[in-house]
Amino acid sequence: MADLRLQRNFGIAAHIDAGKTTTTERILRYTGMIHKIGEVHEGAATTDWMEQEKERGITITSAAVSCQWKFPTNKGTADANTKNYYFNIIDTPGHVDFTVEVERSMRVLDGLIALFSAVDGVEPQSETVWRQANRYKVPRIGFVNKMDRAGADFLMVVNQVREMLGAKAVPLQLPIGAEDDFLGVVDLIKMKGIKWHMETEGMTFDEIPVPAEMMEEAQHWRAQLIEAVAEYDDKLMEKFFDDPNTITEDEVHEAIRKATIDLSIVPMMCGSSFKNKGVQTALDAVCRYLPSPLDIEDTPGTDPDTGLPITRKADPKAPFAALAFKIMTDPYVGRLAFFRCYSGHLDAGSYVRNMRSGKNERISRILKMFANKQNPIDFIEAGDIGAAVGFKEIKTGDTLCDEDHPIVLENMFIPEPVISVAVEPKTQADVDKMGMAIAKLVEEDPTLRVKTDEDTGQTILSGMGELHLEIIVDRMRREFKVEVNQGNPQVAYKEAFANTIDHREVLKKQSGGRGKFADIQFEFGPADKEWLTENPGKHFQFKNDIFGGSIPKEFHPAIQKGFETAMSTGVLAGYPVDNMKVRIYDGSFHQVDSDAMSFELCAKAGFREAGRKAKPTLLEPIMRVEVVTPDQYMGDVTGDLNRRRGMLEGMDTRGNAQVIKAKVPLSEMFGYVTQLRSMSSGRATSTMEFSHYSPAPNNIAEEVIAKSKGKVKIEE
Repeated sequence: MADLRLQRNFGIAAHIDAGKTTTTERILRYTGMIHKIGEVHEGAATTDWMEQEKERGITITSAAVSCQWKFPTNKGTADANTKNYYFNIIDTPGHVDFTVEVERSMRVLDGLIALFSAVDGVEPQSETVWRQANRYKVPRIGFVNKMDRAGADFLMVVNQVREMLGAKAVPLQLPIGAEDDFLGVVDLIKMKGIKWHMETEGMTFDEIPVPAEMMEEAQHWRAQLIEAVAEYDDKLMEKFFDDPNTITEDEVHEAIRKATIDLSIVPMMCGSSFKNKGVQTALDAVCRYLPSPLDIEDTPGTDPDTGLPITRKADPKAPFAALAFKIMTDPYVGRLAFFRCYSGHLDAGSYVRNMRSGKNERISRILKMFANKQNPIDFIEAGDIGAAVGFKEIKTGDTLCDEDHPIVLENMFIPEPVISVAVEPKTQADVDKMGMAIAKLVEEDPTLRVKTDEDTGQTILSGMGELHLEIIVDRMRREFKVEVNQGNPQVAYKEAFANTIDHREVLKKQSGGRGKFADIQFEFGPADKEWLTENPGKHFQFKNDIFGGSIPKEFHPAIQKGFETAMSTGVLAGYPVDNMKVRIYDGSFHQVDSDAMSFELCAKAGFREAGRKAKPTLLEPIMRVEVVTPDQYMGDVTGDLNRRRGMLEGMDTRGNAQVIKAKVPLSEMFGYVTQLRSMSSGRATSTMEFSHYSPAPNNIAEEVIAKSKGKVKIEE
């Protein structure tokens, strides 16, 4: 049985190009899992194994790897106290189009290394990742990478983490030099310098005295560090006021650990992964400060029979409970379900209960994943992450548990898609293959939605962005050998109601024999703001205020279902309805002619009639855009954003470049990257992520509604 105190499940997350995959590659080298460092720009990184990742130099799918780290190390050689720590690491994508990969990783991880570029600091996707980590209460360590780059500034990034992310960032190190002169770091706890040996790829290092010119600054930041963590240890606080020199290293480490797990501080470190500096001290910090499965609270869940909250302890002897967080199709072993085991023990070949389907699933084999390679294992226990093979219908977010001790674990948040594209098979032979390919891709990726357009018969794929859909179509061609024609990207508009009205709908159909009768009176309009705040991610507020027997109770669910189903097709242009409230308060029924179907149909008809009167409006997705550009292109870039109906929100200086922040409608942003490159001779860069939905201007709304009423097919 493994010692859970020595287990660490952590992820590496950051903005695009901050160095996540490069850092993961160094971790695998230092832990002895690989013997040659593969670089991202050469398409040789271990965790970027997909063809599309190698070609583009970006991470698309989160990759899990496992390794062991001997800790502590001293002067590059292991001393007598060495312990083997077991790591499960997930390298996540930085691109906002693949944000669900980060979301589902955060759901199952115990800790996080949040990477920041020493030059660019806190960027838009850094903020998104931070919010995701806050949502799942994941303790984190900050690692400021790229200290060797021109314009690197460690303390600037620490300050940005405090101001922009609202975190109590506490430096544990100071860099010795920066840019080309970045030599090593000062450890503020030991008050010693660390200098890595380049000839051993940073595998070994020397401890050196703190450089004389840095002593005053180092003492200042050490005092700040002690002060920040002293409140977690009364003894430390006393010593701090009496004589700070009597505080031991172990006491400081213990206090930092408590405060980090408590989410009260974020220890900040620095280095340059590409130049092999600083990654080892970050791994020591993972062992010292990030929680083991035993340090986090018991896993909360719900008893499916009573609906009451229950928990599971991270204990191999407890009943088995796990969460499937990712489904993947492998050409050699078929479908894989990645899962985090929260409690209990599972042997390969045994059965588990899938709480969503209510059926038992046989897990024929259990695998330990190393990027796209599988290593079979005989069993898995609490606190570990593995992959299962041989199941029938496990989906992302399913709870797997012991059939005698059922529990439903909390699912993960899945963002709504904002962009759609129509696809159709090129030849008759591709028709069936396309259906199978899409089914597999949708199973793997919960942000990919598929529907058939009733008017044109086309298949519509909806996703998180242009790149997301481009990769999906590319995978259909390569992995599933399906040739498709593709339409232009379409914006995923929504509809909403501005007014609240009262409405009565009566359904009466008599055709000899048993007819259909339903009568409902309801209030109809936009959802309450307080309700939306309390129920993030939900769009339909249903209130049942029927007293007495005007409508029997058994028909109430049918009314709710009718309204909920009708919401998927709005009254203006057939787009889904966002944030709607229905309050039913009266009605009547017929002893013979009324049934559940009558009330469901009545609710659907009521939605269409009331919807027309409740001032329906078209909503368009607004994106948060950040452009980093040299000074001389500022005017052109801001002018172009204004032409795209952009609302400028602020400008900032980062290094010797200007940062422009704006909110721009998605419909105006197609092809923007190409336009920006030509405008700035390829020197400006931009990032974009979904912000919110907002009412579309009248002229745009009219155009979209007119288009939806006369849809055109893709031309060959």
